[in-house]
Amino acid sequence: MTGKKPTKAAPPVKAKTPSKSAKSAKAEKTARKNPLVLIVDDVPDNRAIYADFLRFCGYDVLEANDGFSAVEMTKQKLPDVVLMDLSLPGMDGWEATRRIKSDETTQHVKIIAVTGHALEGTAKGAREAGCDAFLSKPCLPETLEAEVKRMLTNKNSSRTRTV
Repeated sequence: MTGKKPTKAAPPVKAKTPSKSAKSAKAEKTARKNPLVLIVDDVPDNRAIYADFLRFCGYDVLEANDGFSAVEMTKQKLPDVVLMDLSLPGMDGWEATRRIKSDETTQHVKIIAVTGHALEGTAKGAREAGCDAFLSKPCLPETLEAEVKRMLTNKNSSRTRTV
């Protein structure tokens, strides 16, 4: 004997399972009474203004403050529409949009870019990233809600609109 104490084997590590499968997210979406909108913006006041107005108009609302959260929440909750700020910390809205649109389970989700970057070519870039519509900030809540409504009534439309 060498004087060393026998070591215990480490307990097995459980594999992490997704919090919701695609099937359960689809079932949850089917059971919804109101359309679900995910607002992605790193400025809390922007999220609050749009969230309060959309809730007042009868929508269910989720909020995210960065691109990573936006992608995860979209996979887990399958919102009907995502309002995506393009300038976000960590993963920006451009990349988050590309990831959402490249995933088979989320590619149908409508994404409206809502950004203060209204330079020429920004709308085209947003369209190329996968956005279905483009709104410039500042944007009145009424304009935003009208665009959400348009996305919901034109679910099969892939035409990008710039407002």
